[in-house]
Amino acid sequence: MNATKIGLFGIGLDTYWDQFAGLRQRLEGYQARIRARMAEAGAIVVDAGLVDTPDKSRAAGELFAREGVTMVFLYVSTYALSSTVLPVVQRVRVPVVVLKLQPTAAIDYAWFNAQGDRGVMTGEWLANCQACAAPEIACVFNRAGISYYVVTGTLNDEEA
Repeated sequence: MNATKIGLFGIGLDTYWDQFAGLRQRLEGYQARIRARMAEAGAIVVDAGLVDTPDKSRAAGELFAREGVTMVFLYVSTYALSSTVLPVVQRVRVPVVVLKLQPTAAIDYAWFNAQGDRGVMTGEWLANCQACAAPEIACVFNRAGISYYVVTGTLNDEEA
């Protein structure tokens, strides 16, 4: 039996990286966990990395088309613009699964509110913002006539 070749990409916004120390690396770590679980399940994973600009989105679409992936998994790692999502799926034209997988079931708000630094708090919120871009992604996919499926849960959720 041949392994299924799938595409994986995460999304973010390039302007965040200089504003929030460690955010990009943290999100890439989450995506690496997802990639590893997919590979453990027997898939061949073509990982386009963290897509955070329209140019990277077009490049990811080209990569997936060139590699012949049969399905694309979009990991909503944090908020991103629809312009960093749509070119990927328009180019490759395969089924799309949107992964809204938070690192934990809930933010520790006692710890969060004790930070006292709005920059630190915003960075933490963005690291747990997997659901915030989902409505925009759904809306743009609906307008573009792109079918998609959504999986909601946490990174450690076996069912998800």
